[in-house]
Amino acid sequence: MSPEQVIAYFAKQYPVSNIVALPPDNPTEIICEIDPSSEHPEYNVAIAAIKESAPHYHQKSTEVYEVVQGEIALVVDGQEHRLRAGDVYTIQPGSVHAARGNFAIVRVTSRPGWTSEDHFLVLN
Repeated sequence: MSPEQVIAYFAKQYPVSNIVALPPDNPTEIICEIDPSSEHPEYNVAIAAIKESAPHYHQKSTEVYEVVQGEIALVVDGQEHRLRAGDVYTIQPGSVHAARGNFAIVRVTSRPGWTSEDHFLVLN
């Protein structure tokens, strides 16, 4: 899928959700917040289409990645994990992680809910 196709798919499937394309000018990760932490700070749920996400970590949040469609190479603390549809992986706070795929669809649940203050990019 192209970024435009992913955005159209998310808009149709989740019409009242916030869709974020990263980076905005040439998206490699598109996130659709289906159950945002602004409604309940203890957790949030998003559907992400991942071509490539930037390495980052969270000090507080535990993230659970559940591959819905496609395959991803999830790198956590330097170790690569190949995940396919149906696979689930839990990422602990403090673990540097990033993913690559062909706009694979991943359900991401964060506890506590995701905030920009708890999202730290790792620059190479």
